[in-house]
Amino acid sequence: MTHPGGHRGFATFCFALLFLAACASQREPAQKLMNDIDAAVSVASEEAAKYVPDQLNDVQTKLDDLRTAFNAQDYQAVLARGPALLSEAQGLASAAAAKKADRMKALNDQWSSLASTVPERVTAVQSRIDMLAQRKNRKLAKGIDLDAAKSALNDATSQWSRAQGAFGNGNLDEAVSAGNDANSKLEAVAMAVKAELPGAAAPAPSAAPAS
Repeated sequence: MTHPGGHRGFATFCFALLFLAACASQREPAQKLMNDIDAAVSVASEEAAKYVPDQLNDVQTKLDDLRTAFNAQDYQAVLARGPALLSEAQGLASAAAAKKADRMKALNDQWSSLASTVPERVTAVQSRIDMLAQRKNRKLAKGIDLDAAKSALNDATSQWSRAQGAFGNGNLDEAVSAGNDANSKLEAVAMAVKAELPGAAAPAPSAAPAS
């Protein structure tokens, strides 16, 4: 006669074997899924951190949760939630590329506006200073510090040269930043010497998300 306890023990043992076998069969695909997600995040992370940081953080948070499940040997949870997360991770690169393209277009538009207005503004301010420096225009120049204006104009033209150099080197971010700085300096000196400035620079594009 077989003892009832023996049956229960044998059943428990069989269940444990089945459980271990199921875990073993799920571990390999779960590991592959984790590796694929890691790889997709790694490939996209640099650009995603600049252009879609919130989206990247969301994926990384979900990946950390999934890694916790994997380390707890909850492979079923990994296999259930992993495919959707893999799709999100793979989408990071295209999302970042789209945002980057939008920003590059905005920067190009801004640079085109600066390139068409800043040189004319430099000429306008220089002409105004030259005119005020003439002896016959002393009354017009009264109360205006022409030496300070000349120095400020030199600063603006130097900054514009720096912007042009950055543009020539393909650094559009720096070119637009320096160009906007040069334009602001020109506006300030123009106000000081009461010069009328031609044109208006386009609004600056939104800054890229901090990486």
